[in-house]
Amino acid sequence: MQGVILAAGKGSRLHPITLSRSKAMLPILGKPIVERVMELLVANGVRDFILVVSPEDRDITRYFVRESTLEAEVRFVYQTERLGMAKALECAAPLISEDFVLSACDNLVTADDVGRLMVSWHTEPHPNALLTLMPVSREHISSTGIVAMDGPWITRIVEKPTPEEAPSNISSLPLYVFSPRILAYLPEVLPSPRGEYELQDAIQMLIHREGRVGGVTVERRLTLTNAADLLALNREYLMHGDGRPQLEPHTVGPGTQLITPLYIERGTIIGAGCVIGPNVYIERDCRIGNRVTLRDAVLLRDASVAHGATIINQVIA
Repeated sequence: MQGVILAAGKGSRLHPITLSRSKAMLPILGKPIVERVMELLVANGVRDFILVVSPEDRDITRYFVRESTLEAEVRFVYQTERLGMAKALECAAPLISEDFVLSACDNLVTADDVGRLMVSWHTEPHPNALLTLMPVSREHISSTGIVAMDGPWITRIVEKPTPEEAPSNISSLPLYVFSPRILAYLPEVLPSPRGEYELQDAIQMLIHREGRVGGVTVERRLTLTNAADLLALNREYLMHGDGRPQLEPHTVGPGTQLITPLYIERGTIIGAGCVIGPNVYIERDCRIGNRVTLRDAVLLRDASVAHGATIINQVIA
């Protein structure tokens, strides 16, 4: 099975953090979030990836060619205009030759959840598509796709309805399993009132004409929309991730306390009399002055913190 990852988005709601790199390349404990998504698929046997990226994002191509240790083949296709998920998938279509998992670059569930999705794909009667589903509160209904169900099958999917128009409170997350037959519906998708080509329209065509579109429900997912999400993701991996703690500062001044969980990359200089941690991720080559307090914080590469500063619940770029 192939993996298709949509990673061409700007991440406008993450500005100014994403002025210097794309959302897909924002770090979760030393690895870009797009690679964290791909790791979940690799853990379930996916070894052939197609990344849909912006031609301007040279960081992502350089990273997977030179730095990533992911045990998989990674190929790139370029999306020159951001016109929605249907158009992004259409960019990847020439390289898709078998059943595939489709995921956004910023949607994290668990490896077990991905495993249940794979098992359901091979269960009889064989579905024509599988969606990842999660109940949402009323205030989140208008920001996601909502489905109607008849037993195990999805009968309708509506993109961003009002709470009054929504057929349920069950949302469709950007993680799917498809056969290549979904690709035939993409040219029929028309632009939405927002001017985007919605993948949900292609899924609705598949439901109407062929049926057997099912879903696997998850209890929780993590996503990256704003700076608070970047804090939460790194905190989650610090506390529950399976990676080894990394403490590789270049220098640490006298009297400084390092309180775990903590992840410090190489090249960082930490001054004297600081309290660093808990729940702190410091990317490479940062400069931290004397008497600094850092707690529940993320410092992105080359960041500087002045003497005497207190940084709590912040991302510093």
